[in-house]
Formats: sequence, C-alpha cells, structure tokens
Amino acid sequence: MDEKLALRILSISIYNSAMTQSPRRATPADQANPVAIEPLIAFSDVHVGFDEGDVLRGISFEVWPGETKILLGETGTGKTLIMKLGAGLLRADSGRIWVMGHELSEMHEQELLAFRRHLGFVFQEGALFDSITVAENVGFRLREENLPDAKIEARVREVLRFVELESTYDMFPGDLSGGMRRRVSIARALADRPPMVFYDSPTAGLDPVTSQTIITLIMRGRDLQDVTSLIATHRVQDAFGLANYRFDEASGRVMHLNGNSQQAAQQQGNSHRTTPTNVLVLREGQIYFEGAADDLLHTSDEYLKKFLASAE
Repeated sequence: MDEKLALRILSISIYNSAMTQSPRRATPADQANPVAIEPLIAFSDVHVGFDEGDVLRGISFEVWPGETKILLGETGTGKTLIMKLGAGLLRADSGRIWVMGHELSEMHEQELLAFRRHLGFVFQEGALFDSITVAENVGFRLREENLPDAKIEARVREVLRFVELESTYDMFPGDLSGGMRRRVSIARALADRPPMVFYDSPTAGLDPVTSQTIITLIMRGRDLQDVTSLIATHRVQDAFGLANYRFDEASGRVMHLNGNSQQAAQQQGNSHRTTPTNVLVLREGQIYFEGAADDLLHTSDEYLKKFLASAE
C-alpha cells in the first residue's frame, strides 16, 4: 500500500462529527500538499448574526480530505453563509474556522486574498465576467499568477474538455445557456487544481437533466481528481446522487455504489476513490442532523421526514 493511500484510509477511519482539538497552522510544505490526517475545514462553535437576528448559532463540523460534505436546509438557514465564511469572504462574530491549516480569524485581508487562490469557488448563477471570453474567464486566476501563455492555454483547454465545453473557448458567456455557464464556472474553479472546491447552489434554477449533468461533473472531480467538496444545495437528490454513485474512469460512466461496483473498484486498484459523502441538515441556525445520506433517507425523525417530503 502506497503512502498516499494509507493516509487517505487513515483520514477516513478517524472521521468523527465532533472536533476534539484545534488543527495546527499549516507549514509551507503542508500548503502545497495538505496533510491527510487533519481536516481541510473545521468550524468550531461559529456564531453569526445580523440586524434581523442570529443566523448561525454554534456551528461545528469538519470536512476531511477526499470527503464531500453537503449542506441541506430550508431557505435562510445559513448554507451560503457557511460557504462564504469558509472561503474567508465573511468573518464570524465568534467561534473559530480553520481551512487548510489556516485559522481565518487571524488572517489579514492580503493574506486572505492569497489564501483564496488555493480554493475553488462556484458561485450561484456562475458569476462569470460577461465582457471577456470563456477562455479568459477560465484562465483568469492563472493569469493573476503570471503563468506563461502556453501553459494557461493548455490548462484552460484541459478543464474545458473536462466539462465537455472546449468548443466554447472563444465564445462569450452571454452566448451560453444557463447550464453551460455553470459548467464553465466549474472549469474556472478547477483550473489551478485546488484541493478544495466550494459549490454554492450549483444546480439552482436548472432543469433536471442539466442539474444531473452538473452533479456528474462534481462527481468526476471527486472521483478522478480527488477534489474535496463543500456543497450547499436545495436539492436533496443532489445529496443522494453524490452519496450513492461514483464516476468510473475505465468505462467513463456513472455507476451505482453497491457491493459489486465497490468490489470492481478494488479490483481495478482505485478503491481509495470511494470517498465518504456526508450530509449536514441545518435548522434554526444549528446542525440538526449530520451523517450519511442513507441514514437521512431512513430517519425516523419527524422533522427530517417532513423536510425530505417537502424538498425537491
């Protein structure tokens, strides 16, 4: 067993829903290769309020390397707020947040700007720049890093090919459909190979077929590139799809995660790609449920049953 696989198995085996100690601050070496035995994200007793009142009331959770964490909850429960806190776009009123070894409350704005370059973020509605081409949107961060033009073009074409939109290279966002714009935003988030990607309502406003395409792309990033993801969504089927299916590299297809597909993955030597997908359900500013999607589906809790019945 190689070292990378051993570390990943260890990180999964010690997963728990309650953080027991503060992650240490990352060293420069860690930033280039995040340590697999510590969470990439850790929220500890985080509170945030506005004039209308408290929105988050003591949020604590972790996201481990290779994990997909899905935030569910009714409108206004703080899903997008958690994403912005984790990306350092907002500061908490109290509590502590670590991301990739950094405690965000201790960082100045210039440090946060540099820190965000190591994250991918897919905003609601895509948030593309309409005045520049698709290629320029996708390569925007790469140009900020002053990479050679040839490398930028090669990487932009690679990620556009990954989301099956290389043909849009010279087009403008206004020429694309809503689903295509969302796929371009995913390509932009993946352009510099971040270890962690935030997806804020990636399927909002899309039809069911296009929504499934987006979820498949997220699945491919997870299973082929080992991307750790934090996803806020209003669609419970997004959570169950990511939890119960994987993207098989050999066949190029989505496969159900039953005993046979897991055994096949092991035989192909890529069992480490069967990574955990866990769900947080937010209610009244707190975590009401945290666990596997299957446990949520078979819950006996009356609130959760009503939530699942009423959700899309």
